Amino acid sequence: MSLIPATILTGFLGSGKTTLLKRLLTEAHGQKIAVIENEFGEENIDNDILVTQSEEQIVQMSNGCICCTIREDLRASLQLLAAKKRKGLLDFDRIVIETTGLADPGPVAQTFFMDDEIAQSYLLDSIITLVDAKHAQQQLDDRQEARRQVGFADQIFLSKTDLVSAEDTEALIHRIKHMNPRAPIKAVHFGQVPINEVLDLRGFNLSAKLDIDPDFLKEEADAHGHHDHGHEHEHEHEHGAHCDHPSHRHGGRHHHHDDDVKSFVYRAERPFDPAKLEDFLGAVVNIYGPRMLRYKGVLHMLGTDRKVIFQGVHQLMGSDLGPQWAPGEPRTSKMVFIGIDLPQDILRQGLEQSLA
Repeated sequence: MSLIPATILTGFLGSGKTTLLKRLLTEAHGQKIAVIENEFGEENIDNDILVTQSEEQIVQMSNGCICCTIREDLRASLQLLAAKKRKGLLDFDRIVIETTGLADPGPVAQTFFMDDEIAQSYLLDSIITLVDAKHAQQQLDDRQEARRQVGFADQIFLSKTDLVSAEDTEALIHRIKHMNPRAPIKAVHFGQVPINEVLDLRGFNLSAKLDIDPDFLKEEADAHGHHDHGHEHEHEHEHGAHCDHPSHRHGGRHHHHDDDVKSFVYRAERPFDPAKLEDFLGAVVNIYGPRMLRYKGVLHMLGTDRKVIFQGVHQLMGSDLGPQWAPGEPRTSKMVFIGIDLPQDILRQGLEQSLA
């Protein structure tokens, strides 16, 4: 039996997760989806569309989808669903797990890597975070859980952008990009997302495609005057010269939010020494693992003509040989770390010392 793809859906209360789930559970999209719902949330799907008196926690929907509310731990629910599928008692193609508004997606993601039985049945596809544009700045200020959800995301959907000004939306997007430059950000209306933008995103795929927002990198390079990028410095002057830039108003100013969830991008032209790098990353993950949300990289390693792809969640790290470096392609290592108050200077210094 091929692995069952799994998507983790996270986001604060009111961000539109339930709207999106209702669509998944009722629309005729031709996919049989099992939704696992943490049922501690204030907004519960049950009340609306799962009108059932039975004790059974798995309910079949009219379009062939299944909804399962978790009454024990996630692992048990995943095992139960996989077992029922194997025995032909349930028919579904994939699962979507909705976490509660204040949940940390980290442990949910780790379940797919740490538990052998789960890893043999499921393939974690991506973490999707819904962000409520109207309340996000406040929520990001007040709640670390909200910041962590942004840091973990492979894809971010902004809902309720129609309720805020274009300037406020821009300031919010800028803030989110500083926290997570990997995740594409897309405005959606009331959770109305095309199904193909929710499923099969391959965010946990060890592939050589390292998605980092290119504009973000350009801006970063300009702001810090990095000599190795050779970009013109227009951004800095633009933002510094005239203070009517939208993000400079009412506390939405780009650099005012010193969020604890930040991203850090590292590039190197010289190859890494595999043993040194492994020792250093092992030590970093050991010490800072709980604060490291997502990290990913395409590496130029001594001794191989292939790219080395690595990624991790918290203390779990994996690497794989990717495709060959193309003839004439610059062999540059590129890594992104997203975490809570990660010591950039220590990381940078250790990575530098791991180069051959």
